[in-house]
Amino acid sequence: MADRAALFPGQGSQQVGMGAELAEAYPPARAMFERADEVLGFALSKLCWEGPEDRLTQTENAQPAILVHSLAAWSVVSDRLADIVRFAAGHSLGEFSAYAAAGSLEFDDAVRLVRRRGELMSAAREGTMAAVLKLEDGAVEDVCRRVRDEGGVVVAANFNAPGQVVISGEVEAVEKARTLATEAGARVKPLPVSGAFHSPLMAEAEAGLREALESVEFRDPRFPVVANATAEPISDADAARAALVRQLTAPVRWTESVRRIAAEGVTRYMEFGPGKVLTGLLKRIDGSLEGVGLGKPGDIESFNEGKA
Repeated sequence: MADRAALFPGQGSQQVGMGAELAEAYPPARAMFERADEVLGFALSKLCWEGPEDRLTQTENAQPAILVHSLAAWSVVSDRLADIVRFAAGHSLGEFSAYAAAGSLEFDDAVRLVRRRGELMSAAREGTMAAVLKLEDGAVEDVCRRVRDEGGVVVAANFNAPGQVVISGEVEAVEKARTLATEAGARVKPLPVSGAFHSPLMAEAEAGLREALESVEFRDPRFPVVANATAEPISDADAARAALVRQLTAPVRWTESVRRIAAEGVTRYMEFGPGKVLTGLLKRIDGSLEGVGLGKPGDIESFNEGKA
């Protein structure tokens, strides 16, 4: 089997029913949801499987929900992948999932960390985000720079794929940037988020997250994890801890991250968790790349049969 890269999705991929079929089909997956319930002290599994959606979408709930689903899917096939996964990468929250899959973090610690991360992000300064489509990265950054020159706080926060950049910042500043981007020919879509993630408005959450990260043991990952903030692979425990703090306010360089892995000759990617957002972005980043989502029993059965 050819070398692969493991991808882990971020916030926004959550949906009511997530992981239910997986837990029913595979006892190891169910055990991970049950363990997460014990670690958190409430029924995260029921929230994932039954909702309500508005509570599941809350940042402090969505983050552990996505991580647990991702790692539950990973647990089902990880034995087969030990010798073929050369790299991993996770989008925002997914970077925590990637380190847990790589053995840097114990499952219990990862669940507690992302719950705390979600709480800290929810408590940070009010802001918003918007997706800017059909505009080059440099043009989006120029729009944000123009708004900042007038005193607003807005930055390019997620470089998801060519022609798809998410901006983040103060509500008024994002609205000004939206107007400028539209005038430049972009289509701009406001995002239903509770904060200005990956922007300077998250700075007040850094100290709390750093403290939480320093309270748990990190180990060197079994395979390199490409960091959001730098798009470079990390193989060291201390560097991993630092990268997870830095990404709170730094942009997610997803396009660069995928291309960095591809530059090493890896052309096949597996996405673990709810949805297939990252799989969908692959072709937009590089038409030669192949991806498969592994979040449901049918996906995993096809993979085990060599059909994916």
